[in-house]
Amino acid sequence: MLPYGRQNVTDADIEAVTAALRSDWLTTGPKVDLFENDLARIAGAPCVSVSNGTAALHTAYAAAGIGAGDEVITTPMTFWATAGTATTLGATVVFADVEEDTANLDPYAVEAAITPRTRAIAAVDYAGHPAEYDELRKIADSADATLIADAAHAIGSTYRGRPVGTLADLTTFSFFPTKNLTTAEGGAVASTDPALLERARIFRTVGLVRDPAVLRRTDEGPWFYEVQELGLNYRLPDVLCALGSSQLRRLGDFKARRVALSARYDEFLADVPGLRLPVTRDYVDPMRHLYPVRVQGGRRREVFERMRAAGIGVQVNYIPVYWHPLYEDLGYQRGMCPNAEAFYAEQLSLPLFYDLTDADQDRVIETLRTILES
Repeated sequence: MLPYGRQNVTDADIEAVTAALRSDWLTTGPKVDLFENDLARIAGAPCVSVSNGTAALHTAYAAAGIGAGDEVITTPMTFWATAGTATTLGATVVFADVEEDTANLDPYAVEAAITPRTRAIAAVDYAGHPAEYDELRKIADSADATLIADAAHAIGSTYRGRPVGTLADLTTFSFFPTKNLTTAEGGAVASTDPALLERARIFRTVGLVRDPAVLRRTDEGPWFYEVQELGLNYRLPDVLCALGSSQLRRLGDFKARRVALSARYDEFLADVPGLRLPVTRDYVDPMRHLYPVRVQGGRRREVFERMRAAGIGVQVNYIPVYWHPLYEDLGYQRGMCPNAEAFYAEQLSLPLFYDLTDADQDRVIETLRTILES
């Protein structure tokens, strides 16, 4: 089965991990600082590493002070964790519809959803294409809300010449194996606001505070620490940070290959009947995590099953979040976001990863073309 996504791990990656295993530090050591610094150069903002992308979202919401009584506006066209981690903190999630072409959060829908209880707006850079952050920034500022970017798909992308990582108050990344780079499991939170970043760092480190300047009791001894707010152990160990730093050295190569593969799909699928291809806005330079097409005419399931039967691992990204029983049981109803639901009904992700060969991609293209032309 040709997968829809997979990691690229080299001997250099393995050597980096092996060196970390042979060192004195398996976790909370120098490889963590190195990875966070390496990541900051790409993100354009200081970073705190965490154990996975879901942990990154939870940490970002906690750093923003999200809690019971707050409303968080987000997109339904995402993995459920974008909403679920806000729900975990006691917030009410308000789903706003997506743009018809990009499947990103629609600023007009967000503006219509603002209430006095709105505390955060969380956009998702769907498939690696950044959301409309300039418009979302204006809305967030007018509502005195924190702007959060779920950039799990988008490390390496830019918006109007600015790197993802600098576009929101808090940005989250995921380094799952199918993403643009991997630490096996892992994630990070980026912010240009030192106070928000420090809150994120404390939350991911079990809530521990050691800085004498903020301790309530300063005369207990050099071993002393306090827990002043709830936190969790979301640390990313040195072993995985070593893999991340090694992967980051090839991020430019990863992007170039994904761009080339996306261009080949654009070229060779352009005239296939009943197929809509993803758009790229002129001021966006995406590093595509997914290549999402839309299969029209009610044939998505047929195409999915026939592609899988042919050994091609297509995927569907995503089920609208409020369709899940978790949110149905909270009173959310189908039909809330018609653009998102129409997109879901047609969406299909084609294989896209660094090691995908032209020959394998040609097989994907010809199989899809044969099915849709039949």
